[in-house]
Amino acid sequence: MFKNLIITSFLGMLAIILGAFGAHALKETLTAEALASFNTAVRYQIYHVIVLLFINTFDGFSLKQKNRISILFFCGIFLFSGSIYAIQLTSITAKSIWFVTPLGGLFFIAGWFLMIIIFLKKLKK
Repeated sequence: MFKNLIITSFLGMLAIILGAFGAHALKETLTAEALASFNTAVRYQIYHVIVLLFINTFDGFSLKQKNRISILFFCGIFLFSGSIYAIQLTSITAKSIWFVTPLGGLFFIAGWFLMIIIFLKKLKK
């Protein structure tokens, strides 16, 4: 559990650093559209960090459930937000990694779906 919280804390810190970087250093170098895309990556990352903090401190999930949901969200952050960061900060084009961002979104969806399943099972008990 603490491993998940350490990773989550790192991702939270990174989201704040990248958000500040985007707001200050990138506003002069990126187009408005590119900056909006970058900010979407930061926003999705921070949203899922907050959920990961809840998941990994909530007693209603087993350790196995916490780990499964965490892995799904970690992959979602890496693929969704990470691909957007890569596109906006490097010479990698969206066309060259077009499938990575939606794949990250699918990991986010899978994590939320798994939580729904867990909560429905608890509701039936």
